[in-house]
Amino acid sequence: MKSSGHHRLEVPSEPELRVPLNQELGAVENGDALGEDDAVVPRPAWDSKMQYFFMVISYAVGLGNVWRFPYLTQQHGGGAFLIPYLIMLFVEGMPLLYLELAIGQKMRLGSLGVWNKVHPLMGGVGLASAVTSYMVAIYYNAIIMWCFFYLFHSFQYPLPWVECPTEIVEGNITRIVPECDVAGPTSYFWYRVALDASPGLDQPDGIKWKMMLCLLFSWFVVYLCICKGIKSSGKVVYFTATFPYVVLTIFFIRGLTLRGATAGLMHMLTPKMEYLMTPQCWLDAATQIFFSFGLAFGGLIAFSSYNPSKNNVEKDAIFVSLTNWFTAIYACTVIFAIMGFKATLMFEHCVEHNIEVLTDYLQLPGWNKTTLTTEIYHERFEQNLTQYNLTGIDREFRHCSMEEDLEKGAEGTGLAFIVFTQAIVEFGPSSPFWSIVFFLMLLSLGLGSEFGTIEGVATSLYDLDFHPWVRKKWLVSAVLCGSCCMVGFLFVLGSGSYWVALFDSFAGSFPLILVALAETVGVGWIYGVDRFSDDIQSMIGKRPHLFWRIAWKFVAPILIISLLVATLISQFSNPIVYKAYNKATGFMEGKPYPWYAGMICALLVLSSVLFMPGVAILRRIGVLKYDRAKAAAADMKGNTMSTARFIPGSTLSTRSEDRDSGLNSDPDETTRAEPEKPVTFTIDDFKVVAAGSKDDDSTV
Repeated sequence: MKSSGHHRLEVPSEPELRVPLNQELGAVENGDALGEDDAVVPRPAWDSKMQYFFMVISYAVGLGNVWRFPYLTQQHGGGAFLIPYLIMLFVEGMPLLYLELAIGQKMRLGSLGVWNKVHPLMGGVGLASAVTSYMVAIYYNAIIMWCFFYLFHSFQYPLPWVECPTEIVEGNITRIVPECDVAGPTSYFWYRVALDASPGLDQPDGIKWKMMLCLLFSWFVVYLCICKGIKSSGKVVYFTATFPYVVLTIFFIRGLTLRGATAGLMHMLTPKMEYLMTPQCWLDAATQIFFSFGLAFGGLIAFSSYNPSKNNVEKDAIFVSLTNWFTAIYACTVIFAIMGFKATLMFEHCVEHNIEVLTDYLQLPGWNKTTLTTEIYHERFEQNLTQYNLTGIDREFRHCSMEEDLEKGAEGTGLAFIVFTQAIVEFGPSSPFWSIVFFLMLLSLGLGSEFGTIEGVATSLYDLDFHPWVRKKWLVSAVLCGSCCMVGFLFVLGSGSYWVALFDSFAGSFPLILVALAETVGVGWIYGVDRFSDDIQSMIGKRPHLFWRIAWKFVAPILIISLLVATLISQFSNPIVYKAYNKATGFMEGKPYPWYAGMICALLVLSSVLFMPGVAILRRIGVLKYDRAKAAAADMKGNTMSTARFIPGSTLSTRSEDRDSGLNSDPDETTRAEPEKPVTFTIDDFKVVAAGSKDDDSTV
């Protein structure tokens, strides 16, 4: 070890961890497979198989199943989107889930350690996952912010989105606000009260102070929950994994009893096949698989690393995949049943408006609101409205279409906030209670995912240990939450929802798919499918089926590359557009992004994916050392800070509060070593390797 004046961190030497973490580049390139010793490294374990399943399901099932999947289904032709989603489930979702669970269970390491062990030049894959998680955490909390806004407005009766507001016009006449009269009270409350949406991305329209307070509060809650670490024993997952299903079932039963539910379900199941010709439809299907399964974030690798070495990981992957698929379809069914009811109300309201114009303003002889029923209107008047002269009348006919109302029922991330709030209204006097229950469910889903995402980023910083301050958990949490909150001020502008859509489209889509591509290439071509199959055989007693091996080596990489190429061609050939709220019509309409949005999109993608080639180049030319990772892994005995506390028997779960968080403790106490056989290193071990300094490298 080099002698220097830097503060030295002592970590207990773990002989079992030395070989895999200190494996030389040449040894990997020469084809050394994973040793059997890896499977017998002492490691904490789950209390039961059931606890593991509930933990993975709780991790995988999140807000994306409630709002993102239904909105993508609506955006890409209803039932047509279910076709690429089902295909991606079998050729992308299941194989990648199997891959991550198997590689975590075999190597018994977190994401950073796993890909370093597959090949040192793949060390950037773990870093790319961490940066992508950071980007996702920034905008994911905006959805939590909206949930808090609605939750705070739920403690009143009637709920504020039950009725449209009124205004006083000339002649001291009170009338319903026309914009709300067209869009409906729930849509009006979402776009005009909650978001107060501006006409476009290039028109910020100032900070919305109520929403900004919700943003600050949401990040404060996140910080309080992670600054001292997660102290749960893991039993809480039995509640967090089942509570959303209970609430969804209640809304499902209620939704089926509402008129128009059948129309909504038919809209969901009827495919519009022309959408299958657009690459974006397939890209969104693949991205949704990654989001809903939690792939490429690194969490699944960590969870499976606590399983027994002989656990049947293949059955786990199939069971979790089908459970997640069922949850997405179930939530989508609930959404579309209620959306059919909402579209029915809008259609009926539109027809009533036209009948009112015919009877009260045109005063057609022989017709009034009693004699001119909706059936007669559809038979005799609906197709002939253009023949009537409305000159001098302060009213106009509206175009009424059930199909268009279903298409415009809700778009973007506001789908759950518009559709479900409409269903909540139908619960009558108990609607405030069910509103509170529903948004608590969304918060439990969102906050749980947000905690894990932020903890994953923090763990990467702990592992890098590039500065002494990263050893203080409370300080790292404050920096992460504070920096995310600063960027999050974009989301409390009048154009905030458009920025959320931009982050959602680029920060979490392209990077996740590229990370997944690196994983399949790493296992399928660098480490080798045959060697990986041997490792799986040592765990479950049989080699993976030919389907899995072909998917890992050929189907998944080729399909991902094809999607990326097709999407890039589509993006370059057509201007990138987003959905903006039109106050005149009360609906969303497409607008081209301003010039600077393209630069921001490129930054969101490249800021994470460049770590993969960057680390490989720096390690190849000798700028980065590989020795650094072993000491951090030895300190955690292969655990990660974000998951070790769920596992009984983990040394991290029994350490003192001061050691965990850095609160009320001296700097030396937070990094104090165990008393036996310490391994010391400094930050110099991760800096540039000077020419001729190889003899000074640390050895463990």
